[in-house]
Amino acid sequence: MALKKVKGSLERVFDKNLHDLVRGIRNHKDDEAKFIAQCIDEIKQELRQDNIAVKANAVAKLTYLQMLGYDISWAAFNVIEVMSSNKFTFKRIGYLAASQSFHEETEVLMLTTNMIRKDLSSQNQYDAAIALNGLSCFMTPDLARDLANDVMTLMTSTRPYIRKRAVLIMYKIFLKFPEALRPAFPRLKEKLEDPDPGVQSAAVNVICELARKNPKNYLSLAPVFFKLMTSSTNNWVLIKIIKLFGALTPLEPRLGKKLIEPLTNLIHSTSAMSLLYECINTVIAVLISLSSGMPNHNASIQLCVQKLRILIEDSDQNLKYLGLLAMSKILKTHPKSVQAHKDLILQCLDDKDESIRLRALDLLYGMVSKKNLMEIVRKLMIHMDKAEGSMYRDELLSKIVQICSQNNYQYITNFEWYVSVLVELTRVEGTRHGSVIASQMLDVAIRVKAIRAFAVEQMAQLLENSHIVASSAQRNGICEVLYAAAWIAGEFSEHLRDPKGTLEDMLRQKVTSLPGHIQAVFVQNIMKLYAAILVKYEEDEDNDGIREVSDLLVEKLPMFVQSGDLEVQERACCILQLMKYVKKLQDKDVSCADEVSALFAGELNPVAPKAQRKVAVPEGLDLDKWINDPPSESSDEEGPANSLFIPDDSRMMNESLTRQVEELSDDELERRREARRAETQNNPHYLKLGGPAKGSKYQEVVNVEDIPVANIDLSVPLYVPGTKRLSDKYLEAERQARKREKKRRHGKKSKRRHKSESEEDMPVVHKVDIMGGEMPEGATESGDEGNQELDDNDPHKLLDIDLDRPLEADEKLPVRTHRIVSPSAEERPVEEKKKHHRKDKEKEKKKKEKEKKKSKKEKKRNKSGDDSAHPSLLIATELMSPGHEAIPSPGEEEEVVPPSAPVKKDSTPKKEEPKDDLDFWLSGQDAPVAVEVTAPEAGAAADVDSDAEDTSRHKKKKEKKAKKEKKEKKDKKEKKKKSKAADEDEEIGRRDGFEELASDAPALPPMSSYRLLAEDSNIKMTYETRVQPQQGQQLIVSVIFTSLAQEHLKSLEFNVMDSLNTKMDRLPGATTHDGVPVPFQLPPNSFNEGQFAFQVQSINVAQKLRGTLTYTIKTEESSTSEKLDFKLYLPCTAFLIATPCSSDAFARLLQGGDLSSKYSIKLPNSGVPFSHILAKVCFYGHFAIVEQIDQSASLYSCSTQGHHICLLVKANGGGDVSIDGKCADGSLLSNVMEEIKVTAS
Repeated sequence: MALKKVKGSLERVFDKNLHDLVRGIRNHKDDEAKFIAQCIDEIKQELRQDNIAVKANAVAKLTYLQMLGYDISWAAFNVIEVMSSNKFTFKRIGYLAASQSFHEETEVLMLTTNMIRKDLSSQNQYDAAIALNGLSCFMTPDLARDLANDVMTLMTSTRPYIRKRAVLIMYKIFLKFPEALRPAFPRLKEKLEDPDPGVQSAAVNVICELARKNPKNYLSLAPVFFKLMTSSTNNWVLIKIIKLFGALTPLEPRLGKKLIEPLTNLIHSTSAMSLLYECINTVIAVLISLSSGMPNHNASIQLCVQKLRILIEDSDQNLKYLGLLAMSKILKTHPKSVQAHKDLILQCLDDKDESIRLRALDLLYGMVSKKNLMEIVRKLMIHMDKAEGSMYRDELLSKIVQICSQNNYQYITNFEWYVSVLVELTRVEGTRHGSVIASQMLDVAIRVKAIRAFAVEQMAQLLENSHIVASSAQRNGICEVLYAAAWIAGEFSEHLRDPKGTLEDMLRQKVTSLPGHIQAVFVQNIMKLYAAILVKYEEDEDNDGIREVSDLLVEKLPMFVQSGDLEVQERACCILQLMKYVKKLQDKDVSCADEVSALFAGELNPVAPKAQRKVAVPEGLDLDKWINDPPSESSDEEGPANSLFIPDDSRMMNESLTRQVEELSDDELERRREARRAETQNNPHYLKLGGPAKGSKYQEVVNVEDIPVANIDLSVPLYVPGTKRLSDKYLEAERQARKREKKRRHGKKSKRRHKSESEEDMPVVHKVDIMGGEMPEGATESGDEGNQELDDNDPHKLLDIDLDRPLEADEKLPVRTHRIVSPSAEERPVEEKKKHHRKDKEKEKKKKEKEKKKSKKEKKRNKSGDDSAHPSLLIATELMSPGHEAIPSPGEEEEVVPPSAPVKKDSTPKKEEPKDDLDFWLSGQDAPVAVEVTAPEAGAAADVDSDAEDTSRHKKKKEKKAKKEKKEKKDKKEKKKKSKAADEDEEIGRRDGFEELASDAPALPPMSSYRLLAEDSNIKMTYETRVQPQQGQQLIVSVIFTSLAQEHLKSLEFNVMDSLNTKMDRLPGATTHDGVPVPFQLPPNSFNEGQFAFQVQSINVAQKLRGTLTYTIKTEESSTSEKLDFKLYLPCTAFLIATPCSSDAFARLLQGGDLSSKYSIKLPNSGVPFSHILAKVCFYGHFAIVEQIDQSASLYSCSTQGHHICLLVKANGGGDVSIDGKCADGSLLSNVMEEIKVTAS
C-alpha cells in the first residue's frame, strides 16, 4: 500500500495541470489540434486512476477544453465521480464541469439525484451553495420533481447565504416542474419580508419574473410590494417592483391611484437614470389606466416630459434613446404635452446615431397637426437632401408619406401641396420606395376629385421628363412613379392641356427600357389618350390631325410588340390590330370616335382592402376539395418540361457547332476597320488617343496638374422642368394667411379673451372622399383578431396557475421515504406482545386516575357556579360538535370564545381571501378595531364563565380522546384482517400467474395486430407481421384480401419494390419488377389470406416499402384490369419476440454492462388505467412481463437478431407513465421506444 501511495504521488508530480495545458496550447499554435489530441489521451489515462486528485485535475483540463469547443460528453460519469468527492476543492471542479457540459438530455443525470440531495443537506454551507449553483445549470423535470421539497426546506435555513440561492433556484424548478409552484408559493411569499436584503431581493426577482408573463396571478401581492417600494433603498429591487406594478396596473385600475404619489416622489428624488426611466414608464401605464378616473394628472405628465427632456439632452446615446422611447409612449395619450418639445426632436434628426434618428422620426409621426404639417414635412425634405446613406434616406421618404397619409389624410388641408411634395420626392436617387409614391399619387387622384386637374398636369410633366426618371429601371425604383403618371394621365385625360404632346411623350423609345408592368400600363393608357384625342379632332373636323395621330400609333406600337414581357406583347398586339382596323375605317371616312371611347367608358372605383376575406362562402362549396384530380406521385419523378420560350442550351450548342463559319476576304476586313475608325472618330463619348508614341508601346502619362482650368460661363442656371420645389409656395401662402388672421384679431377692440386657434379653425381647401372601397355582394363583417396567447412551447404557459385557491391534498410535493415493511401480528414475538400489553394497561390506569380528579373539580365548580355559565357551555358544545369544521386536534390550542358573544352554528373561523384583502387595501379604509365583549358583572361572573369554559373544554377533550382511541383500535383490527386477506390473495395470484389486473379494474379494450394496408371500391387489404426465432433475417407478412365488389376478382398479383435493406422473396427466375401471384380468386363479398416472405438485413430502422396490387374484375360481358398502390410499413417492433425471462436473468442482463444504450419516454396522463397501458405495450411491442409490483413492471423482449431489450414501465404521481429502456443497439432501442409511445398513447 505504501508503495502504491508513493507511486501515485510521483505520478501526480509529473502530471500536467491546467496551467501546463494552457501554456502548451499557446506554444503549439502550428499543431494545436495534434497537441490537444495528445492531451486528451493523457486525460483519459488519468481518469482511469483511482486517485480522486488526479481525476479532479483531469476534469479541470476537460472543462477548459470544453470552453474551446471540444466535446467532453464521454467523460460525464467521471465528472459525477469528482462531484461526489468529500473535498470541497474537488467538488467545485466537478460541479463546474457539470454546469458547463451537462444538459437535459444527459443520460447520467439520473445518477445525481441522491448525490445532490446529500450535498443540499450538508452542514457545510458552501457544499450546499455549490450544489444549488450547479443544479440551476442542468435542471431537468425529474430532478426538479425529486428535489423540489429539499430546496424548499433550504428556503427556511438559518443562513441567508443558503436561503438566497434556494429562493433563486426555485424559479428554475417552477419552469421544469410547474406543479411545485402552488405548494411553494406561501413560503416564497414569506421571503418577501425576510430580514436579509439579499434574500428579499432574490424573492422579488423570482416573483417578478413569474409575473412577467402571467401578472394576474400575483395581483394579491400588491400590498406587500407597495410596502417594499416605499421602504426599500435598493435601486434594483425598486426597478423590479415598479416594472411589476406597471404590468399589474392595467388589471386593477384602482391600484394606479395609490401609485401616483410614491412614483412622483421617486421621480423627484432619485438620481439613478435607470430607476427614473422605469418610474416614468409605470406612471405612463398608470395614467393610461386612469384616463377618465383621475382628472388632475397633467402635473404628473409635465413632470415626466421634463425629466425625459433631460434624458434626451444627455450626451449618453443610450439615455437619449430611452428618453425618445418613453416620449413616444406619452405621445399616444398626451400628444400636446410632447408637441411643445418639437425643436428638441428635430435636433435629434442631426444625431450621428441612426437608431436615434429613426426613433425621432417615429416621434414626429405622432406630433403632426394641421398647423405644423407643412413645416415638419419641409424640414424633413431639407434634411433628406443632406442625409447620407440610402437606407436612412428611404426611411425618411417613407416616414414623410406616412405622416401625410395617416388617418385618411387627416392633417392635409391643401392637396395641391401634397401632390407637389410627391412630385418632389421623385428626385430622390436610388430609393426603393417608388411604388409607395406611385400608390399615393393614384390614391389622391382617385379619392380627391377636386385635385385631378392639378394632378394630371403634374403627371404630364413627369411623363415629359420620363427620360430622367427612367434612368433607374430596377423594380421598386423611382421609375415606378411613371406607372401612376401614365395611368392618371390616361384615365383623366379630359384635364390634359396638350394630350397629343403627352401621347408623344409616352411613345418615346426610352420607355421600352422600363419594367414590363409599367410598359403594360403605358400601352393601355396610350389607347385611352388616343380615344380622347380622336373625339376632340372629330368634333373639330380635323382629318389631318386624326390621320397623323393614327399613323403615329401604328408606327410606334411595334416597339412594344417586340417586348420580352408577355403582358406587354399581348396588349400591344391587340391594340395594334385595333388601330389598323380603325385606320381602315378612317380611310373610308367613317367616324369611329364614339366606338373607341366606349371601350373606356365608366369610372373605376377602388376595392376595399378586406373584400376578399369577407366574401361569404356559398353553400355546397368546399374550398379544400380538388377541382381536378390531384397529380400522381410519379409526376414528381418526371424530368422538367421543355420551356416554350427559353431555348435549350444543349440544342443551341449543337447548332453553333454545326453552323459554318463565314470566311471574310481581306478587302471586306479592311472596309470594316475603316468604318469602325470613322465611327469612333465621330463619337463624342469615345476617348480618342493622341497617336502611338514612336519607339514605345505605351503613351506618355499626362500630368494632371498641367491641365488648364477653364471657366465655364453658366449665365443661365440649369433647370429641369417639373422638378422645381413647388411645395414652398404653399407653405409661404399659409404663413401669410396666418399673419393676416392675427392682425385681424388684434385689430378688434374687445375685452373678451380670444380662444387659441384650434385644429378646426384651419381652412380645408380640398376634401377627401373617404370610402372603404367597393365590397362584393354577400360580404360579411369580420371582427378583429383576438389577442395572441403565449406560445405552446413557452414554459410560462404552464405557470398560469391560480395561486389564491387553497391547496388540495394531492398537491403536496412528493417526499422520498424509505420503504418500511411492518410485520404482521402473527409474526411478532410473544415477548413484544406482552410488553405492549403491560404498557397499555399502565396508560389506561393513569388516564382513569386523571379523569377521576378532573370530574371532582368539575362537580365543585358546577355547584358554586351560576346560570350564566350555560350559554358558554352551549357555545363550546357547538364548536366542538363532531360535524363541525373547526374541531381542534389534540395538541392544538383552542380559541377562547367570550361568554356573551353570540355564535352562529355555521360561523367557522375562515381565513380571509387575498382578494378581499386587496379590495380592503385599495379602498383606503382604516383597519377594524377589536372590541372586547364583557359580562354585566365584572367580578365573580367572569370567573365563573371562564371556569365553566375550562370544564366544558376538558370534558370534550376526554370524550374526544376516548372516541379516537376506540376508532384507532377498530381500524387496526380491520387493517390486520385486510392485510391478511390481501397477502392470501397475492399468494394465490402468484401461483396462478395473474398479477396484472385487479378484480374491480375495467375491462381491456379490444386489440388487433392487423393494420389497414390499402383499400378501394373493389378490394380491401389488411396485414400483420410474423417472425420465426430460427430465421433471424426473414419476416412473414400475412395479408387478408377482402372483396368489396359484386363481381369476381381474379389474377391477383402482389408486388413490393425492393430496397437496399429489404427484399421480397419471389419465384425463381423472376425479376424485381415481377410480382408474386396470389394463389386464389375472390368471389363477391369474400376474403382469403396470403403470406409473403421478406429478407431483411438490418432491423434497426423501420421500413416503408411501396407496392402495387393488380387484379382483374371479371363480369359477364368483359373483364377490366385494376391497380391499387399501397405503402407497406414494417416497424422495428415487428422483429421482436416476447420471450419469457426470469427475474434473476433479467438482473444479470442489467448488471452485465452489455446494455449500454438508454432511452426514456413519457406518456402523458390520458385517463387510461396503468393495466391497460401495460397490456398495450406487451401486445403491440411484443414484450413479456418479468415482474410487476403495484404501478411498475419490468418487461423483456428479444429481437430476431439477438438484441436484448429491457424496459421499466412506471406510473408517476401525476398520472403520467414513464418507460425507461436499455439495449446494446441505441438506434434500435430509440425506434422501438418511439413506436411504443405512439401505440400506447
